[in-house]
Amino acid sequence: MFNIHNLTLALENDGPIGNVSNSTYGRYGELSNRSAKICIISVLGTLIILGNLAVILVIASSVAGWSKNTRYFLISLTGADAALALIVMPLNLYGSLVREYKDEPDSYCHVVAFFNSSIFASCIYSLATISLERYISVFYPLKYPTVLTKNRIRALIAVAWFFPPVLLLPISIPGGIVKVYFSSASLVCNPDYSSNVAYSLTLTALIFFPCSIIMTFANFRLWFTARRQRNKFKNHDLGVRSSPDSASKVLVPVMIVFYTCWTPCMITIIYTAISRHRVPEWVEFVAVWLPSANGFLNCIVYFWLNRSFRRKFQLLGRRLCLPVCPEMGVGIGGPGAINVVSQAWENNNSVPERSCSMSSSCTLLPHHSMESYL
Repeated sequence: MFNIHNLTLALENDGPIGNVSNSTYGRYGELSNRSAKICIISVLGTLIILGNLAVILVIASSVAGWSKNTRYFLISLTGADAALALIVMPLNLYGSLVREYKDEPDSYCHVVAFFNSSIFASCIYSLATISLERYISVFYPLKYPTVLTKNRIRALIAVAWFFPPVLLLPISIPGGIVKVYFSSASLVCNPDYSSNVAYSLTLTALIFFPCSIIMTFANFRLWFTARRQRNKFKNHDLGVRSSPDSASKVLVPVMIVFYTCWTPCMITIIYTAISRHRVPEWVEFVAVWLPSANGFLNCIVYFWLNRSFRRKFQLLGRRLCLPVCPEMGVGIGGPGAINVVSQAWENNNSVPERSCSMSSSCTLLPHHSMESYL
């Protein structure tokens, strides 16, 4: 806020009133932009927490058509997405609201930049492991138990969580091989990628590109195979024409959301590292925080689009609400609705575990289609 005393000081230091007005309006615009950014980050964090909390409540127990291994990978992804709102956002907002970085960033900013990069990398690795598990379960169902054993599943999840901190450890060291700065544009403690171009390009080569290749190949082949089977049945007039296109409904949104959220961030990193120039303020803000938006959108494309998840979510909601509001049971079956919902819940939790994959692979290819690939 600018009071009379501040305005008088500005007159003494800056001279003409025109210069004072320009600096005052510039400062006011900067504060307005910062307030808008903080609001956007706060709303995004709230959506991530609520979305992933709902996911955890549903997949904590068995979901029809999802194997136990699938749920392990999904819980890993959900944990990484939730960490964006519970760790990344609070640390950076604290640095923006409480701490002031006029000189070189302190060790706190280095630690925050390390957590930022590590959690983002864990998110993208978790997405790649889900695509890999889905691919194996659909195309190699008989080999699935031997290819993805419990130890290998644990190893994949461990790599997704522990390899990024090892790879990004130099960011946490003040005065190390990578400089860190607090960006007033994105309100984030960022590594200065132009300070070590080789290291920055190595990060993109070991994190983004391998994961994007795995996701693109696995999901594209799943989509192509499902479409080919659909067209084959349509040509034989087997009634597929009226059935929903599950492949397009699930796999296409997954890839659109992934590339929309992650590509601008990677392009910005590469451009900044090579050109040594910063991108415009709001471009940087959007590019830096779009991967966090992926943490909320994953709740939609990986979970809510799946019929089994929606059914389990509805059962959970009814089981929680009906004892409190018994009158709600009238709309779904009368006074005995609570018992019906409880029985449905128990039946759902007793579904035998399958080696079928998650939200899409259980519905992409019918069983007779799968058998044609064995």
